[in-house]
Amino acid sequence: MLKLRRLMFKSAAIAVAVPAIGALASNSAHAQVARRGRQDDIDDDDDSRQDRRPVGRGGAVFAMTNATADNRIVAYLRGEDGHLDRVHSVSTRGLGIGVDLDTQGAVRLSRDRRFLFAVNAGSDSVSVFDVFGTRLRFNQQVDAGDQPVALALSGRLLYVLNGSVAGNGIRGFVVRPGGRLAELPNSFRALSSRIAVPGGIEFSPDGGVILVAHKTTNVLQTPQNVIDGFAIGSDGYASSLPVANESVGIRPFSLAFRNDGKLIVVEAFNALDNRSAASSYDSFSDATIKPISRSIPNFQTDSCWVEVSHDQRYAFVANFGSGTISSYRFDASGALTLIDGAAAFLGDMSQPVDFAQSGDGRFLYLLLRGTGAVAALRIQDGGRLRLLSIVDGGLPVADGASGLAAY
Repeated sequence: MLKLRRLMFKSAAIAVAVPAIGALASNSAHAQVARRGRQDDIDDDDDSRQDRRPVGRGGAVFAMTNATADNRIVAYLRGEDGHLDRVHSVSTRGLGIGVDLDTQGAVRLSRDRRFLFAVNAGSDSVSVFDVFGTRLRFNQQVDAGDQPVALALSGRLLYVLNGSVAGNGIRGFVVRPGGRLAELPNSFRALSSRIAVPGGIEFSPDGGVILVAHKTTNVLQTPQNVIDGFAIGSDGYASSLPVANESVGIRPFSLAFRNDGKLIVVEAFNALDNRSAASSYDSFSDATIKPISRSIPNFQTDSCWVEVSHDQRYAFVANFGSGTISSYRFDASGALTLIDGAAAFLGDMSQPVDFAQSGDGRFLYLLLRGTGAVAALRIQDGGRLRLLSIVDGGLPVADGASGLAAY
């Protein structure tokens, strides 16, 4: 049965029509969130002195509630065996939208694991945290344009994906040594279509290109299914206009790079039953892409999120409508082969969304929007998956939890 997700877009017309009510509600909500956030900081500062890093070979996982009244990050301690224990939650001091962001990358962890970045789509901002093991300390909140829904991070450069129909596009920030963000002036770049409804944004491994997947099929333009490409200059600025690359499959949702620049793109095929697929591409410095494997089916419904294994040999795809994970194998050329369309089953109502992977590449984590939980899986030989546990609590159930990061 087809499972439909609600999409929320901010309307400039509505914002103009009710400025007084909207402003009062927003200011009140922000004030309450700020008060709670300051208390969170006090608690976390005390804890972080005692818990600077997880013990042994463990790590941490962070999930975002995306709640409208008080967006929060829920932290989990990862044991050496991959199992999770929920530790606490911290306010972003911003607001979510309460429904699925429908994007990949709403929460990002810096490569050195010192900083966590999270979008606040309901209050048009990005929050930054200092990371101390499982503990988070609020660092900064910056304005991030109209409805920030996803992030891409490469070294000291962070790009925000703005998902509002009124102004979808990307904008850049420099990550300063202390983790604080400084916006690149006049860095906003519009996508190639005003009705793109973007789902994923990623940097190429060398940081020279940004790709953005459009979820909307635009019958009024060619190509109809698009992956925008922006070349990134040495000054950090994206090219003024994107290259509108044609997607092999219908409704490209999200994408992920291998270290060699090969690319996998997940295709939802408009959530038609058992029609989802994935394609692979070569990527080039001029922001163009060239197909390698064309729409390799996984026989699942509404494939949306993707993660490449640390050894670069496998890719895992979350199927929102089927409650499953599909596994694919890469060959040396980047060609894809389906290993198992249902490598793991999380439950009919689980609604799997965002992936994250442990720093050692042994464990895979998946946010289950439908049940407000996080699943822990072991990545085994041959790309097989073994479900270890499912941890619930702290996240809204079927109410918009979005974004996952781990180490």
